[in-house]
Amino acid sequence: MSIETINLLKTGVPGLDSLLGGGLPEFSFNLIGGAPGSGKTTFCQQIMFALANPERRAIFFTAIGEPPLKMLRYQQQFDFFDTDKIEESIRFVNLGAEVVEGSFEKILARIVKEVRDFEPSLVFVDSFRSIISKNFDNDVTESSVQNFGQYLAMQMTNWQATTFLIGEYVASETHSNPIFTIADSIFWFTQTIDRNSMVRKMGILKMRGRAQTPGMHTFRITNAGLEIFPRRLSKFNPADKDPEARPLSTGSTGLDEMMGGGLPEKYSLLVVGPSGSGKTVLGTEFIRAGAKKGEPGLFISVGGSSLSVIDEKLNPYVAQGLVHVMDLYSIDLSIDETLHDTLALIDKYHIKRVFFDSLSGFELALAPEFRDNFRNSLYRMTSALASKGVTVLMSTELDDRFTELSFSSFGNAFLMDGIVLMRYVEMNGQLGRILSVVKLRGINHNKQIKLFEITDNGIEIRGELHGFQGLLIGQAYSDK
Repeated sequence: MSIETINLLKTGVPGLDSLLGGGLPEFSFNLIGGAPGSGKTTFCQQIMFALANPERRAIFFTAIGEPPLKMLRYQQQFDFFDTDKIEESIRFVNLGAEVVEGSFEKILARIVKEVRDFEPSLVFVDSFRSIISKNFDNDVTESSVQNFGQYLAMQMTNWQATTFLIGEYVASETHSNPIFTIADSIFWFTQTIDRNSMVRKMGILKMRGRAQTPGMHTFRITNAGLEIFPRRLSKFNPADKDPEARPLSTGSTGLDEMMGGGLPEKYSLLVVGPSGSGKTVLGTEFIRAGAKKGEPGLFISVGGSSLSVIDEKLNPYVAQGLVHVMDLYSIDLSIDETLHDTLALIDKYHIKRVFFDSLSGFELALAPEFRDNFRNSLYRMTSALASKGVTVLMSTELDDRFTELSFSSFGNAFLMDGIVLMRYVEMNGQLGRILSVVKLRGINHNKQIKLFEITDNGIEIRGELHGFQGLLIGQAYSDK
């Protein structure tokens, strides 16, 4: 028995084909479910306009929920909408009259007639749920629903049509509604609102005969339509993190010496410290040190708080195309969307160095749904960046409590190859800055606590502390 190869259709929805393992199986019977307003109709019409042509025509049935004229008025605002395809490649048919007056038989008869007349390769029914929920012939039994769905699926398969049934279903129905057992694929849409933040996600609950990416994936609806940001857990070879790799300058000669020559290429470094301690300065110098050697860098700023530093230090390299800036300014950021945009810039401009400023601001800018699981999200981010082979600095802000030593409020220090800790200390009535290299994987780094100053040249190490017993306000130290 020969194995039939299933043709995969490119959906035209960015990010979706990778979740599907290459595309949507042709002639499949698909169910699109989720809450009202979650993006189901836009999703289907985006697929329809991407696939429809004179050789592969599409028919879109609407029920009592939304007449075609009203739907088209709004859908034509999207970039994917193509007026030239209407009637020639795409036909809209309203089943409202049959739904209001009739039975399953009348609905099927109208659908069958329209499909025979137009001979489409793509069939959409929106909303299939409203057809089922209407009280046909006084009683709608589970058996009648299943028979209706099976007959419709059989007809569309015989006509070699790829079919989409769209409905406002709730999660509990995935286990009890008979139509879910008939579908070859089930796409599920959700939207979560928390205060001023709204997060939309979609997942593939079922896909016959194909492996798909599991889980729920963030998406946005823009003028271009839907764009899906798949959850990533990139694989990377730990052997690529070689302590003997080429050391990269951090931009501070003194800190490079403490690290044994610099930060090994492809390493990740977490810079921890209170506000104003010098984290952004160090990250800026790290990016600038690479740009001076022709290594493209990416400066990621959350909320634009550190962009003034870029104006002064990095603008010449921005003008040359050696430094690229990404400003994350939103109140409902998504980890996966941010990672998608970051990796796109890395690939496009062959980025070698990344500075992320800061994780603390990023956590606040995230939608609450992502904030609650920030550690897991951060793990996926660091893994993806590591897979690209870039060298990364990330800053995070922690309160300086002087008597407590902490490296991350997220418990993510183990994810990083190195940690530099910046703190304040009172010295002879003045506030001084100190730093130490807490961790540098595989390298016998300098363990001393060093005094440093921020100058026009960046971070300058001044010397080590003597008589150190604890970072207590009021305790004096001397500069070596």
